[in-house]
Formats: sequence, C-alpha cells, structure tokens
Amino acid sequence: MRIIETRDLTRRFGELLAVNRLSLTIDEGEIFGLLGPNGAGKTTTIKMLTTLLPPTSGQAMVAGFDVRHQAARVRKMIGYVPQLISADGTLTGYENLMIFAKLYDVPRREREERVRQALRYMGLEEVADKLVRHYSGGMIRRLEIAQSMLHHPRLLFLDEPTIGLDPAARRTVWEHIINLRQQFGTTIFLTTHLMDEADELCSRVAIMHLGQMAALGSPQELKAAVGQGEEVTLDDVFIHYTGNELDNGGNFRDISRTRRVARRLG
Repeated sequence: MRIIETRDLTRRFGELLAVNRLSLTIDEGEIFGLLGPNGAGKTTTIKMLTTLLPPTSGQAMVAGFDVRHQAARVRKMIGYVPQLISADGTLTGYENLMIFAKLYDVPRREREERVRQALRYMGLEEVADKLVRHYSGGMIRRLEIAQSMLHHPRLLFLDEPTIGLDPAARRTVWEHIINLRQQFGTTIFLTTHLMDEADELCSRVAIMHLGQMAALGSPQELKAAVGQGEEVTLDDVFIHYTGNELDNGGNFRDISRTRRVARRLG
C-alpha cells in the first residue's frame, strides 16, 4: 500500500525552482532515504510533505490525504523529528513527553501509559526524571523520536537524525529506527548526508539534484548501475548522479547549524 505519492510536485521561491515536478511513490513499511547535495531540494520536499510549506503546483498524498487541502488529517498521520533540537532542556524527559502527548491530543486517560511505554521502548526509563540538558546526544535523539511516536503515526519523518552524534550513539539510534519498522510497521522517511547511514538503513533511496530526482532504487541497485564489484559505494553513486563530491562541510549557514546542533547534543 502506498503511503506517499507525489505527482509533479513543485515549489518555487520567486525565480528559484527549488523542487521541480517531483513524482515519487513510497510503500507502507519502507525505510526511505532522500539524499542530495546542499540546495538539492530535500528540505523543501520534506516541508511540503509535512504540510509546513504549500506546494506551488502538483499534488502530494500522504496516508491517503492531500497535503494542500487536508493538512490537518495529514498531520494526525505523521511524526516529524527536525534536525534542530525540539526537546526542552529545562524539563525532564517525562515532562517533555507529557507536553507532546497533550499537543498530539492523546486522550487524557491514555497519556500516562503512552508516555511510560515510549520511555520504555526507547530505553529512557532510568533517566525519565532527569533534566534533558543532562542527557547525552544519543539520548536526546531517542527522546525526540519518542515524542514523535506518541500518537502512533503511520509515517515518521527524520531530518538528518544522527547529526552531531558520535559513532556509538549513531548506531544506537539506527537500531531504534530499524525496530520501529519491524515492531510497529512504521514507515520511515529520512534525509541524511551520511552514505553509510543510508546504505545501512534504507530499503530504497532517491538522489535529488537541482530540484529533480536524479536516481531512485535500492542501495544495491544503484551501486550495480554505476559499476561492478564490491568496491562501489553509495559515495560513488552520489558523485555519479550529482557530479559533486560529497559536501560534508556545506556553506556558512550549514556549518553554523551543524555546529550548533552538535554543541547542544553534547
């Protein structure tokens, strides 16, 4: 069953064509990765699919609802973890989750159990009553995923979920993302600049370049299309379809944002 379907989805900012007639389908239960250099249109695409930004033209259906005309229905079906930190460091993990449970209109009689269940599932029970500012980076990311799952969404959007994390914390977050799919059937839509992350997690990936989809397929299919042998990596695929070296630095704004996130994650 398709949970996302776009047809000629387009977004302009004045003369800038940020997303150019994007047509894409994603099946329920997939872990889908959207890759591309800075400025390719990834963030604009996510903002349209999460109803934060209206399309200029074209259509996008999420969980059977139109993002333009049925935005409230779409928002009930999705969870969203932005790149910048959404948890409040002055509150405990439990308090953060309780606030999100209210924001998501979780019925009062179910809030306590939903929050406790989320803490348990994400391995945060022992630190539930500690202030989030004392959490490690990986714990904060897991708390944010827990926040986004309180209303049991069918689809979870993750915008660079492991930015600023050390390798061990990244691996822990990866394990929880995979478990969400396996245990609850949650569809995961993520963006990342880390090719090993996409290779490890994603059943399919799309590579965007200059607002258009340059390639689509499983990591194995895309690597096979670029070359033969085990030495071909997603890095090679990325460079092949975008003509760019992997941009791990970004421009001044990207660097500032990354450092700000990394500093807040500890």
